[in-house]
Amino acid sequence: MSEHVVDVSWSRGEHEFTYDTYNRDHEWRFDGGITVPASANPTYLGNPGPVDPEEAFVASLSSCHMLTFLAIAARKRLVVDAYDDHAVGVMAKNEAGRLAITQVTLHPKIVWAGREPDAEALERMHHRAHLECFIANSVTTEVTVA
Repeated sequence: MSEHVVDVSWSRGEHEFTYDTYNRDHEWRFDGGITVPASANPTYLGNPGPVDPEEAFVASLSSCHMLTFLAIAARKRLVVDAYDDHAVGVMAKNEAGRLAITQVTLHPKIVWAGREPDAEALERMHHRAHLECFIANSVTTEVTVA
């Protein structure tokens, strides 16, 4: 088992505190000393510059899938030179009628050095990466690889 800690900080500052006017900007502080500016999505009156929780959720799914995929490739002695993903999350009402990120589609582009898997083996690797991804195992969102 492991534990993962993030400190999230917000303060009202000089702003009024009504639904339409309160400031949604806040910070995420990670144990490695990195601070990430965050806000609500602009749809929910947030600042468009910082990262919003929905983007962070999609990024964590994409990142976990990538890291798991790279581990699988390395164990198979397949050398990856680059891995880029354009991950897209969809916010919609779930089965309970509540807003949720109901689907995340990953669009990985992989550059191999030398030997590379055929299409069927690549699909199996992505499927295994999905099954072994800690984040994907923690959510009900449908995650697909396009």
